[in-house]
Amino acid sequence: MADAPAYRIWPPIALGAPLLAGCVLSATVGDPVALPAAISRIVAIVLITAFAAWNGWALWLMARHRTALLPGGSTQKILDRGPFRVSRNPLYLGLIALDVALALLWPSFWALVLAPIGVAALWWGAITPEERYLSAKFGSDYDDYRARVRRWL
Repeated sequence: MADAPAYRIWPPIALGAPLLAGCVLSATVGDPVALPAAISRIVAIVLITAFAAWNGWALWLMARHRTALLPGGSTQKILDRGPFRVSRNPLYLGLIALDVALALLWPSFWALVLAPIGVAALWWGAITPEERYLSAKFGSDYDDYRARVRRWL
């Protein structure tokens, strides 16, 4: 086994492709429902701020413990502090928040509707292989972590 998860889909692509498809649909055929611009912008700014703080914290912890920062790298240690105490996938949660924020900023009804497809692609293409890799690499330590910490929140 290679010392990295065998992704089926790289995480930014899993979320980015449906976002892009939704924005293209909105630009070409229009949205059946108009998103309220002022509320959309406020929610988007909150989500982007949350993304920056949350992912920044997670990346800082990963760098501090010398584990891979980019998806697909070798994991050196199971982190169970900070955002990793709340979610086994804090970086993916942050990317989902950013994905929704970008759909709101466009604004694109279709990108919002397609966001769950991106989450499903992320789960199938990245999270499942990553969990398989971590279980094989860390065994019962990872199983204990999985029992304590939920996948999302």
